[in-house]
Amino acid sequence: MKLDPLVAQIIAAANFDHFTTSDVRSAYLALKNDPSLEPATVRRSIYSELLKLVKKGWLKKLVSNKKGFTKFHKTELFNSEKINLLAASKVKNAVTGGDEKKSKLLAKLNLYKADLLLNIGESEAYKELYSECPELVDEIQPQFNIARDNNTKILGKIRAIEGLLAQDKAVEAL
Repeated sequence: MKLDPLVAQIIAAANFDHFTTSDVRSAYLALKNDPSLEPATVRRSIYSELLKLVKKGWLKKLVSNKKGFTKFHKTELFNSEKINLLAASKVKNAVTGGDEKKSKLLAKLNLYKADLLLNIGESEAYKELYSECPELVDEIQPQFNIARDNNTKILGKIRAIEGLLAQDKAVEAL
């Protein structure tokens, strides 16, 4: 079972009990801060998330006889740590999207590493040319600077992808 991380964060709070779907929705919309979200759609989505927890026995659904309001109450089986682990599994899938996204990231990483090696070779060639022909410093220096800047950009891209892959491994370890 997977659970929306924001819903998990809201209901896992120690002081959050005896709540309605609308209570969770209000907190969700406030935390999400996305004006494009439709409150009715969000409420239905949250209700289905809460029903998952009712089926597991972690929440109890109480329906009022007077107005038909549905409230949820945490049971003894409710465990904040397990709720957060369920939410983390959903985050993992969102971050990696499975093996396909991971393989795309690895392919992109290998491409950037190849580009970095190419640019390092170019930078070294400019250094050699400078030592062999110091009189060409005015022509060589701008080209060397461009190659060095490209190295920095590519290295930043490599670090970004490696960071995503490391984050994926950390989530998998949970």
